[in-house]
Amino acid sequence: MNSVNETTRDRRRVETQERILTEARRLFAETGYDRTTIRAVAAAAQVDPGLVMHYFGSKQQLFARAAETESRPIVEGTAEEVAEQLLERLRESLIDEPVASLAVLRSMLTHPDAADEIRGNAHVRGSNIGKAIHGVDGELRSDVLSALLIGVVLGRHLLKLDHLADADPDKIVELLGPAVRSLTKG
Repeated sequence: MNSVNETTRDRRRVETQERILTEARRLFAETGYDRTTIRAVAAAAQVDPGLVMHYFGSKQQLFARAAETESRPIVEGTAEEVAEQLLERLRESLIDEPVASLAVLRSMLTHPDAADEIRGNAHVRGSNIGKAIHGVDGELRSDVLSALLIGVVLGRHLLKLDHLADADPDKIVELLGPAVRSLTKG
C-alpha cells in the first residue's frame, strides 16, 4: 500500500510541476520576464507560491525551465536542403504557437539571460546554416536568415500584426521561400 501512495504522490508532484511550467510559459510569453511574478504563476497554476519556489527555487530557475524547448535536429545538407528545412520549421512555428520560444523572445529585451539564450541558439543554428551557405558573406546571410525567421514568428504570435496573424502559414512560407532560398545559395 505504501508504494501505491508514493506512486500517486509522485504522479501528482509531476502533474503539479507540469501545470506550473505550462502557466509559467504562458505568462512569460504574454507578459515577459519582468512582469511575470511567482505569485501570478502560482495563481494561474492554482498552487501556493511557496510550492513554485519549492519546485523551482527562484524566478530565474523557473524561467530557465519554462524556456527549455525541444531539441530539434540540426539543420544540415546542401543549401537547397537547408532552405527547405528552415521553411518547414517556420511553417510549423506559424501553425503551432511555440510558447517556450515566445517566452524567451518576449523576455529577451528586458532580461539578459533570455537575450543570451537567443544569441546562443542563433549562433548554433547560424553555424550549422553557415556550413551549408558557401561564398561571400555566408555567416552574415545566416544571421540575416535567423533574424528574418525570428521576426516573422514575433510578428505573428507576439505583435499579432493583422495580416500576418491571420494569414495561412503556407502562404507566408510561399512568400518567404524565394528570399530564404536566395540567402542560402550564395
